[in-house]
Amino acid sequence: MLISRTLFGQDAAPPVLRAGSGADTIDVDGVLNEPAWAAADMADGFAQTEPGDGAAPTFRTEVRVLAGRDALVIGIVCNDNDPAGIVSFTVARDAGLQAEDHIRIVVGPFRDGRSGYVFAVNPRGARYDSLITSGGDSESVEWDGIWEAETSIGERGWSAEIRIPIRTLTFKPGLREWHFNVERRVQRLLETDRWASATRQFRLRQTGRAGLLTGLPDFALGRGLDIRPSVTGGGGTPAPAAALDGTFRPSLDVTQRIGSNVTASLTLNTDFAETEVDTRQTNLTRFPLFFPEKRTFFLEGSDLYQFGPTVNRDVIPYFSRRIGLVAGRDVPLVAGAKIDGRVGGTNFGGLVIGANDRPGIVEKRATMAVARVRQNIWRESYVGALVTTGDPLGRGGSWLAGLDFTYQTTRFLGDKNLTASLWGLATRRDELRGDTAAYAFKIDYPNDEWDWRVWYKRVGRDFDPSLGFVPRRAVQIWNPSFMHRPRFAHGPIQQMSYGVNPYLWTDLSGQWETYDAQIHVLDWLFRSGDRVRVFVSPSGDRPRAPFAIAPDVVIPPGPYEWLRRSIGVTTAQKRRYSMSLNWISGSFYNGELDQYEWSWVWNPAPLFTVEFNGERNIGRMPEGRFRQHLVGTRVRMNFSPDLSVSSYAQYDTDTDSVGVNTRLRWTFLPVADLFVVYNHNVRSLLDRWEFESNQLLVKLQYTWRR
Repeated sequence: MLISRTLFGQDAAPPVLRAGSGADTIDVDGVLNEPAWAAADMADGFAQTEPGDGAAPTFRTEVRVLAGRDALVIGIVCNDNDPAGIVSFTVARDAGLQAEDHIRIVVGPFRDGRSGYVFAVNPRGARYDSLITSGGDSESVEWDGIWEAETSIGERGWSAEIRIPIRTLTFKPGLREWHFNVERRVQRLLETDRWASATRQFRLRQTGRAGLLTGLPDFALGRGLDIRPSVTGGGGTPAPAAALDGTFRPSLDVTQRIGSNVTASLTLNTDFAETEVDTRQTNLTRFPLFFPEKRTFFLEGSDLYQFGPTVNRDVIPYFSRRIGLVAGRDVPLVAGAKIDGRVGGTNFGGLVIGANDRPGIVEKRATMAVARVRQNIWRESYVGALVTTGDPLGRGGSWLAGLDFTYQTTRFLGDKNLTASLWGLATRRDELRGDTAAYAFKIDYPNDEWDWRVWYKRVGRDFDPSLGFVPRRAVQIWNPSFMHRPRFAHGPIQQMSYGVNPYLWTDLSGQWETYDAQIHVLDWLFRSGDRVRVFVSPSGDRPRAPFAIAPDVVIPPGPYEWLRRSIGVTTAQKRRYSMSLNWISGSFYNGELDQYEWSWVWNPAPLFTVEFNGERNIGRMPEGRFRQHLVGTRVRMNFSPDLSVSSYAQYDTDTDSVGVNTRLRWTFLPVADLFVVYNHNVRSLLDRWEFESNQLLVKLQYTWRR
């Protein structure tokens, strides 16, 4: 038996777990009863990160790993003296598991302290996976890998067996030791236990603070060739008076591993029929909203294309939603090629995409390309470059180039996190001249009790990257933020938070344009898991031109300053019922605005989940009164982790329409999926609900691995 330390300092050795043999003898059923498990080394040196920092765990957790030529098999036993108290109500793939018991595993196959994978499973077998991005600062939750997991609940708790095919991962060739860490959540106790670096100061996905998985063999990739053909068929009525429009679209994705650390991909006649619809948002500003990427081809290897630090939606130089989506409408992608990898300390990625024209949306075919390189320096830092060319509208001479540098350490003052970042960008297009540059710096001290940062960005007047997202130009942006989060060992309150998070936008000469300062007056997290928040937000805006915040309500130019107050209550998600309520009120521009936001989740059984969320805005302005409503309802039927049906209905008063997206996903083999997607839209016209459009699509895909 191997017993490991749970916290290691700057000079102490990390905990180590040696992988055993016999991975190919395991029947993945959630029960660790094969002889290979008994012979394997075990890690059980867990300690709390929540609620106690470094305290002994309430229950014992045992981890074993078996490594074969073509797979890793991870076995975990989660002892629990009250199995009836286990909180687990989800079996859907990629569900957020934070609100229930689960195990979360981090694997860093390059041992670079910056990259890796996250795999998680709850007692009912729901699976979650993601890519670690920005050196552990965030993760790409939309990434999906091919892997298996089964669980079992018994008298002494629950257990899990997880098989990860080696070809699901990219890894440094010849490396016999990987970064590895495991975290367990006991939801009814609001307790989190971790194997390595068991302190809340660090995040699990910071692989530089992980332990080591040793004794790994020479892995076999075979030919490293994945061929995934798919076919999509169906049809629908695109408009009220239109004829039925049928579709049949075959597509092909080919992936070739060039060694263990480089992947080349080809996509032909690309199809994204299985992608879930965007969540509607209301917009009371004069700037565009942000919607995340959800398409698989662009999510694979997306961590390599991250530019600069996270929390940077003011300037995204490469935003993949600009490819194949124009003004919210699909534009057919004819073909694309991509190569991603890590060689030594160099990370690189490149892609080329050809998009077709679409009458009424895009009149020209376009070819777009992106190249990204990032060189690791020191222990956790990097310097990189990004280049993009092409334009989704076919405009000529389009390019962007940028450099970024990030210094990152988890050992500042011995055991603190510190990040300092710099980046600069320049762009051009045939008709684009003038101030076409942007640059920024950031100093960040993101720690548990004390958390502060200073952001500065300057965006040129003519900075308009063809493949980027820039909601406003000709501005300087300041964000000095400070938060203090003391914790309490006794009493009903577990943690308090207070501080200020102000944003200030000025024009290029320094005159203020917009400001918004969120002051945390009261933010209490109770030991029960419930939370109460009170914010005060002094704000201001100086629009130079009129803009509409609602139909027939137009804000005239001029400086405005106002004060808003927010009260919010969130109940603990460990319960079958949980909800969140927020009331925001006060002045707004030259009038008054009340906002009500709510969400409600009901988990009556693992088979069934209901989510309800809404927003109501009531404005009283000199230019007129307005009411906005946004309502969304999601119903999930989770027959198993591999078979689920989800129906999402949305209504908003801005469009006065209801959209329903129903999606069935059946992973009938680890390498094969069936999707059935039905979209139906109706709109209110002249106080009558009338049909607007519908579409039924069926997609089948299968991956051959050679």
